[in-house]
Amino acid sequence: MANYSNFYEGAHYGFDPKYGEFLGMSYRTPVSEIGVATDPRTANQIKVVSEKLSTGAKAIEVQLAMPEVAESIPEPHLEELNRLRKITGVDFTVHGPLVEPTGVTRQGWDSSHREQAERQMWTALQRSRKLDPHGNVVVTFHSSNGLPEPETTVINEQTGKPETKNIFVVDERNGQFTQISPKIDYLTGKSADPLEELKRTNKDQWFKSLSQASFHAHQGKSSVTDSILRMKKDEIPEELENKNVDFYKLYKMSKTEDGQKFINDLSPNTKKFVESRINDLNYGEIYVRDAYGELQELFNRAYTSAKKDSPKDEKSREDLKKLDQFSKDIQGKLKDIENPEKISQLADEVVRGINVLNTITPPKLLKPLKDFAIDQASETFSNLAMRSWKEFKQDAPIISIENPPAGSGLNRAEDIKNLIVETRYKFVEKAKSQGLTENEAKKQAEKLIGATWDVGHINMIKKFGYNDEALEKETKKIAPYVKHVHLSDNFGMEHTELPMGMGNVPTKKHMEILDSYNKKLKKIIETGNWYQHFQTTPLPETFAAFGSPLYAMELGPAWNQVYGRLPGGYFAGYGFNPEIHHSLYGAGFSGLPVELGGQIPGRQSRLSGTPME
Repeated sequence: MANYSNFYEGAHYGFDPKYGEFLGMSYRTPVSEIGVATDPRTANQIKVVSEKLSTGAKAIEVQLAMPEVAESIPEPHLEELNRLRKITGVDFTVHGPLVEPTGVTRQGWDSSHREQAERQMWTALQRSRKLDPHGNVVVTFHSSNGLPEPETTVINEQTGKPETKNIFVVDERNGQFTQISPKIDYLTGKSADPLEELKRTNKDQWFKSLSQASFHAHQGKSSVTDSILRMKKDEIPEELENKNVDFYKLYKMSKTEDGQKFINDLSPNTKKFVESRINDLNYGEIYVRDAYGELQELFNRAYTSAKKDSPKDEKSREDLKKLDQFSKDIQGKLKDIENPEKISQLADEVVRGINVLNTITPPKLLKPLKDFAIDQASETFSNLAMRSWKEFKQDAPIISIENPPAGSGLNRAEDIKNLIVETRYKFVEKAKSQGLTENEAKKQAEKLIGATWDVGHINMIKKFGYNDEALEKETKKIAPYVKHVHLSDNFGMEHTELPMGMGNVPTKKHMEILDSYNKKLKKIIETGNWYQHFQTTPLPETFAAFGSPLYAMELGPAWNQVYGRLPGGYFAGYGFNPEIHHSLYGAGFSGLPVELGGQIPGRQSRLSGTPME
């Protein structure tokens, strides 16, 4: 057989033949670990999966990311995809719907929105399992979708250190948001950071609320007491004494039609006296009942906060005991709370309650949006994991929480890590209530709940002044929790989704850190913009970037050694069969390669025709 390596290799267009060497010869990723994502804009996932299979991809991520499109995928299609999986040996992963797991909307937060998102995500989990009923299919959900970035942190160019510019906070009781920014204290010349400002705001609001409720209670009681004192026997009109009127009953009656008729039938002076006393009592009762309503609101806030923190905080457990005791006492004393004669007693109980609240740890009336989002999202994800485990047991899909593009909510490694830790904790508590031991529950939590690390998304923190060293630290934080990887490249400013090696993502560092924890992670290429603009598969560029072996037996050469030029041997993996190989490179003594003007059978010579051909 002739030595084909002596033939003309053809021209190389645009890329350096050593493209991909940025990962270094020491790092190689098998083709089997690199997969592609389908187009989320079409419900015909059978067609797009088949197209991906024809590229030779061994891992494919089925996109259910767009909820309205995913709902249009017929159930039999998912079963057909499972049959394709069995035939081809491809590994499926799934991208779940892009919904907001916290329940936060532009209008604020409402628990019903979180529950709706949970139901939508549960449907996606059920349907994903049909792609691989016994394989613990990895289903990726974003940690947030539409949530604003809770904290805006940038690198101070002078100090080189991170600096928080502002934070979003939420009032848990009404679900409304506001933003807190550093304020300069011109008296001291200092500027508090947003978290210090939030702490001060919470403390001030709490004590102002207590003071206001106490004032209303004292003001109301004072009005009632003054009214009673003025109703001494010598001041009561003789007309009322003769009718043996109980003034509290008359006050209660005054709110009825019969009571108003009785008052209107009195003489003018007596009527004026009665109406004046009724106004005093009414004024006092309104104040006291307002104070009681404020006490209820403040008590509920304090109780909710203490109960939430009590499992992890001794002081919160002590506060909870105080609150429970006060609740028990006041329930016994205010059984007939609507009785006007109890107004003064109610005022006293409000004041006593205010004094109790003044001795406990002030609750956070405004809570950092980040903490709130992690709390709500972890509730959603832990509920999903628990329900999935109960229904599917050892075959339950893996819930993998992805970092969204920088600038979105919960996009940093610390955020994702904290979300996973809290989700696993809640799952364990729920699993223990279902009869699992703590050890068994923890094993299931670690198996079923993890992270999808998108190296392109985290690269976008560069627009806030971060560098590659900071990105390395981000990956080190999340690496122990990663179960899945998304690959795309960009220049740190926009979500451009280029193939790896075409931007400035420090891919080698990311991969080395992740591989130190799990060498078998599936790495899914997400390059929607590449498809849109160039209409070609990103697989060759990605294989070259990762220096993937060209042959299945993982022998040389690697893709980056042959990419961008036609290989010397037609068995080298680019699909050139002998007929085409000889047509391109020439066969026989006089045949010229096409690149040098040779002719492919059935076509004109490239040296003929008009100059524009």
